[in-house]
Amino acid sequence: MALFKKFMADLAAGKRSEAFPKTLEPDGYGLVFVGGELSVYTVIEAYIKGSFPWTGSHPIPWFSPDPRLVLFPKMFKASRSLRKLARQKKFTVSFDLRFREVMENCAAIPRKGQKGTWITENMIDVYCELHRLHIAHSIEVYDSECVLCGGLYGLTFGRAFFGESMFSLVSNTSKLAIYALCRVLAAWKFDFIDCQEITGHLMRLGAIPITHREYMELLRRALSCGSYHEKWNNCKTA
Repeated sequence: MALFKKFMADLAAGKRSEAFPKTLEPDGYGLVFVGGELSVYTVIEAYIKGSFPWTGSHPIPWFSPDPRLVLFPKMFKASRSLRKLARQKKFTVSFDLRFREVMENCAAIPRKGQKGTWITENMIDVYCELHRLHIAHSIEVYDSECVLCGGLYGLTFGRAFFGESMFSLVSNTSKLAIYALCRVLAAWKFDFIDCQEITGHLMRLGAIPITHREYMELLRRALSCGSYHEKWNNCKTA
C-alpha cells in the first residue's frame, strides 16, 4: 500500500496519533498552529487539514490563509505573448527530473521585502523525501543550452495540487512552468491549484481568492478522489 493511503488508513483507524487538532481555524494572520516537527507525516497531515508549514525553522509556524488564493487549471489566463513563447520552442519543459535543484533555486532567488528564505535545509530534505514518494513534484524549464532557468514545485493529494514556490532566472520562465502544469492538470481533471497567498502576479494569471470555508470544502471534495502518486517525468503538455 502506498505511504499516503496507509497513513490515511492509520489515522482513520486511530493507529497513528494526530499531530494537529482535527479543526485548524486561522487567526487574523492565517496562523493555525505553532510547534511540532517537520517530517513527511506532519507535512501530509497539515496539507490534508488545509494548512502548510511557513518555514522549517523552529518553532514551526503552520498557516492556512483566509482568504486563500486558488487557481482552477482550465481558468489559467495565458496571454498571447506567453502562448507565442511556448510555441517558439525557445525553452524546454520537463517534469520531476531536477526536484532538489528547483527547490534550491526557489530558496536562493531574491524576493522583494524578504531577508533570507523560508525554504530551510530541513524543508528541502523532507520535501525531497516526499518527491521520492511521488507526492511532491517539480516542473523545470530549460533554455536552448539545457540550462535550468525557471520552474516550480508542489505536492498533490487527491485532485489538488498544492503549489509551494517558483523561480525565474529568465523572464517568463516561471509562467511557462505554470502554463505547462495547468495544461497537464486540466487533462487529468484536477480540481484546483492551491496558490496559498494572494499575489497580483498570480491573480493576473487567473487565480482567485476564496474564503477559508470555501477552500476547506474544495479540499474535502478533492481529497475524496484517489491520489495520483506516480512519477511525472513522462508528462506531455501538448
